[in-house]
Amino acid sequence: MNFVKESVNQTPIVDTVFSIVAKAKEAKAKVGSENVVDATIGSLYDEEGTLVALDSVYSSLKNLDNKVLAAYAASFRGNPDFRQKVYDWVLNGNSHLEHEVIATPGGTGAVGMTLQECLDEGQTVILPEIAWGSYVLMAQMHNLNVEKYSLFEKDHFNLNSFKTACKKVMEKQNRLVMVINDPCHNPTGYSLSEEEWKEVISFLNECSKTHAVVLLNDIAYIDFSSRQEKAKEYFAQFDQIEKNFVVIVAFSLSKSMTSYGLRCGAAIVLGQEKEAVNQVKIVFEKDARATWSNINNGAMATFVDVLDNHKDAYDQERLHYVNLLKERGDIFVKEANEVGLKHYPYKEGFFVTLSMDNETRDKFHEALMENNIFTVKVNLGIRVAICSLSVEKTKGLAKKMKDILDTVA
Repeated sequence: MNFVKESVNQTPIVDTVFSIVAKAKEAKAKVGSENVVDATIGSLYDEEGTLVALDSVYSSLKNLDNKVLAAYAASFRGNPDFRQKVYDWVLNGNSHLEHEVIATPGGTGAVGMTLQECLDEGQTVILPEIAWGSYVLMAQMHNLNVEKYSLFEKDHFNLNSFKTACKKVMEKQNRLVMVINDPCHNPTGYSLSEEEWKEVISFLNECSKTHAVVLLNDIAYIDFSSRQEKAKEYFAQFDQIEKNFVVIVAFSLSKSMTSYGLRCGAAIVLGQEKEAVNQVKIVFEKDARATWSNINNGAMATFVDVLDNHKDAYDQERLHYVNLLKERGDIFVKEANEVGLKHYPYKEGFFVTLSMDNETRDKFHEALMENNIFTVKVNLGIRVAICSLSVEKTKGLAKKMKDILDTVA
């Protein structure tokens, strides 16, 4: 007898991140933190191994009136000043499309809402084969099928595989929904060039002549791009979309404001025609009302206050960690290349991913843990969270990992 819907996948969830985090903690307790490399956590840590919580953000939060923290938001779409501030901050003047913003619980809320409301049960979403695991889980929970495209062709975005996946799905349904997690892709650290974005948009415009197209651009890590404002210039390419094409940008305060637990983000809906954007907005706001009802008022108020009154301090503090993240990434990639440790093309972001088949990955992952090096398994690779490693622990890590890999490969 079932007490849940018949279509849902009832296989117990195995969280590949938090289970390994627990093992890393056990190892630290046993042999000491100084003897453990914990490259599991997808949050930003400082050089002392402490979670980064930007002072400019949390001093703002703590100075808010208790009544602001306690209050419901002005609307289940989110506060008007928050929605405007998100649009201005994210697009940074690079796009002039019709738009609407709906506040969501983190970027996850924006992604989940899009998959649930833009595809019917039994339809197919197009995902990269190397990706954040929750995309597939969301698809399963909404009874969607998944078509995957190969992310890379040598050291660049695999446009041909992307096109093949889209054409295959076009043969069986009238709507295309695809996810591109960019810039600072999780888990590889790849960012598409502006030319690659031009090619993607040009192809999807062709698709939109016969099919409705929804491009979900997950930008969770954008504010830690080493290119900063230049990383947002590709949004100008969205202005070239045709009328049968909408873009949904999934924005997360979790990374941008180091406020992982406050659960606040937004879905930014972009399109050439107000009617198309409004259609998505109406359905999304109903989904918001029916699913989470209201977004953290204190988190939204903090975002607005930081950008209105503490932006210089916030930028200075954040840029310190942007530079630190780049230093860690440069060290690991340089040393990996020197010792022949293969990895996917890394440009910026929280993670570097080593490339290998899944059979080798499984053996390698176990061998790493036996040597007190803790990482996360992803499809076709091992994710190294440089965001949580100090510069000192990053130095020499690639060589250690290569030596261990040579014993199992």
